[in-house]
Amino acid sequence: MFNNKNKTILLTGTAGFIGSNFVPYFLEKYPNYNLVNLDLLTYAGNLDNLKECENNPNYKFIKGDICNRELVEFIFTEYDIKGVIHFAAESHVDNSIKNPGVFVQTNVNGTYTLVDVAKKYWMEKPFTYKTEYQDCRFHHISTDEVYGTLSLDPNDLFTEKTPYAPNSPYSASKASSDMIIRAYVETFGLNAVITNCSNNYGPKQHDEKLIPTIIRNALNNNPIPIYGDGKNIRDWLYVLDHCKGIDLVYHKGNKGETYNIGGRNERTNLQIVDAITTILDKEVPQPNFSYKSLITFVEDRAGHDRRYAIDASKLENELGWKADENFDTGIVKTIEWYLNKYGICK
Repeated sequence: MFNNKNKTILLTGTAGFIGSNFVPYFLEKYPNYNLVNLDLLTYAGNLDNLKECENNPNYKFIKGDICNRELVEFIFTEYDIKGVIHFAAESHVDNSIKNPGVFVQTNVNGTYTLVDVAKKYWMEKPFTYKTEYQDCRFHHISTDEVYGTLSLDPNDLFTEKTPYAPNSPYSASKASSDMIIRAYVETFGLNAVITNCSNNYGPKQHDEKLIPTIIRNALNNNPIPIYGDGKNIRDWLYVLDHCKGIDLVYHKGNKGETYNIGGRNERTNLQIVDAITTILDKEVPQPNFSYKSLITFVEDRAGHDRRYAIDASKLENELGWKADENFDTGIVKTIEWYLNKYGICK
């Protein structure tokens, strides 16, 4: 059972990629917190990602749906929740094109359920917190995709003031959830913050995403699929750097503010696949063969945004955040983790 002297925080969706990197980091850094992880364990969630946490007395896993209001209310009451860090989301753009309804349900309705329960549990009335819940905060994790797409001008960057212009059902559902959080700040005075991150990479990422797909297909000598001309640009953020940014904003960010978290590591998809195959050619060489020969161009994704890039100056200047990894160091750590996962000795 939890230590009752500890503050208990509800985390959602942390059996997924980013959350499962966040939980061990957070548990180690804050032994005075109890963490409740509410996760539905969809295809993208895997409890193996949290094996190192399952015996920690400050951690508890609950399988359930963030849309289940009765369950969420029970968790708040049973564990006296005094903070929420909300990771849970459907996040794969291709899946949102095939089945948008799931994204609306989880990302919009689920976020609404969580924030509404938090407001009612913590607050007496608009702008008035109950005495014992004065410092309670709701942190909503979002994405840079809500801003739409950028020009190829390297000076054109997403800032916290960039107008929302989502182009996929996924990004539209995340934009909607951001707006719900904003409304609860403005209408009810809820102490909430939002972070919008660029593309994450690192250990424990689901196989469907770009970098794990490149690594897995290369190691299996399967074609490496690259959408369109491969020149779509993303700003890549090492997952642990993202976790440190979330930690900072949750504890020190100003109420009602949005903070963008980006790695300042813009790469085209072609540059990504070239970097990975170059490392694999060195680390797992095959005679008279280069993994680059597996690169295959496939039909472009519908509504494929050309470029994302984040200006993280606000987070850097106001809260002192700084990414510890650049892409060249982060991708080496990432590949090493996957080689270990697949049992490949160098």
